[in-house]
Amino acid sequence: MAEQQAKVAAGTHGRGRARHLGQIRYKTASKNCIYDVLRTRPGWVEVKDDGAWDFYWCEVGWLRDNFDQNYFEEHVKICHFRNHYELTRKNLMVRNLKRYRKQLERVVGKDGQARMDFFPTTYELPSEYHMFVEEFKRNPGSIWIMKPISKSQGKGIFLFRKLKDIENWKKADYNSMYKDDRVAEARHEPETYIVSRYIANPYLISGKKFDLRVYALVTSYVPLKAWLYRSGFARFSGARYRLDTIEDSYVHLTNVAIQKTAPDYDPEKGCKWGLQELRNFFVAKHGQDAADTLYREIDNVLIRSLESVQKIIINDKHCFEVYGFDIMIDANLKPWLIEVNASPSLTASSPSDHELKVGLLTDMLDIIDMEGKLSGDETRIGGFDLMWNEGPVHSQEICLKETVPDYPTNTFLGCENDRETQRADLHRSLAMAKILARKKKSSQ
Repeated sequence: MAEQQAKVAAGTHGRGRARHLGQIRYKTASKNCIYDVLRTRPGWVEVKDDGAWDFYWCEVGWLRDNFDQNYFEEHVKICHFRNHYELTRKNLMVRNLKRYRKQLERVVGKDGQARMDFFPTTYELPSEYHMFVEEFKRNPGSIWIMKPISKSQGKGIFLFRKLKDIENWKKADYNSMYKDDRVAEARHEPETYIVSRYIANPYLISGKKFDLRVYALVTSYVPLKAWLYRSGFARFSGARYRLDTIEDSYVHLTNVAIQKTAPDYDPEKGCKWGLQELRNFFVAKHGQDAADTLYREIDNVLIRSLESVQKIIINDKHCFEVYGFDIMIDANLKPWLIEVNASPSLTASSPSDHELKVGLLTDMLDIIDMEGKLSGDETRIGGFDLMWNEGPVHSQEICLKETVPDYPTNTFLGCENDRETQRADLHRSLAMAKILARKKKSSQ
């Protein structure tokens, strides 16, 4: 271990060295959009194998096995917080949201419950199986959805109306906890699932269900500093919504990995809308006030979710996180948090998807600011708006477009994303500020 630490320390001498050489050394385990951005970023060079690095876009497995065994210089950046799973593992997310809701209720009463009323009734199985059964019996006829806590892309998810429909799962996993030790040792540990009341009244467009992928960047939990990206997308099911076929994944699951396996899937058309297109639809269909209310509530979902883990996440100056929030909207224009992803897909499914993700990651690197170009007072960088910095950030942007919200917070989800123009203006203003600072210093 000492030898490994010495190698890391010797290879990463600090931000001054990287700047002096005009290079930032990066390493990545992925060959998707993040690689496209890193390999074309001026002054950044790739290192492979055991080479020393300044920036590492790592997998969560590497983080788990290596983070605590390494010494990192001041400037080094890694793309995950150590215990990111407190928000991104399905059962822990719900556990933390429930705990935070109770805290708010103690402080502000019923208003606290209202602020946290954005995730469905959920239980962890097998540990809360009996609690789930009691709730199930109180609501006969309800539809429930089962999800394994550690799988993605829709794997292992199924819907059910009757307890007997989960018999196969219960026999394989739940019952193994209650057999004698010799049998338990011979079998795998029961896989943990969550079971949630299914949102059976989703908002439909052209008769099809959809959910939203919203991107947020957290650069610090102490204090909490979070940025919201203006662009994102809505993922649509390929089949029209109906409740008489709850076993049909093409109807009920919007994951692209599932939808693209449908016999009639058209890769040219895909199954996505941009969030700008969706926001314009809501404004046209329901009016500006209703759309503003919906997007304020989405802001609340994001902030309360981050606050729920703020005191649990191990804050580290080397770490940042790009979260992919999955949010569903019901027929009453109410947003529901479905899950949060620590490793949202960065593989592009279309040219427009590639443009979105490259822009997202480029602006993310600008905020991380390995080059040391920023002043630290910015509230917008590219397509990212600073939405929380120890408290809500108030907007300083003036725009006369109809779809821009009239509320004062600095969030513009689904609004115009003129990120290239903003980046150019920002870089010019930063360059001018440096020139003026040098002139002032030379005149003293």
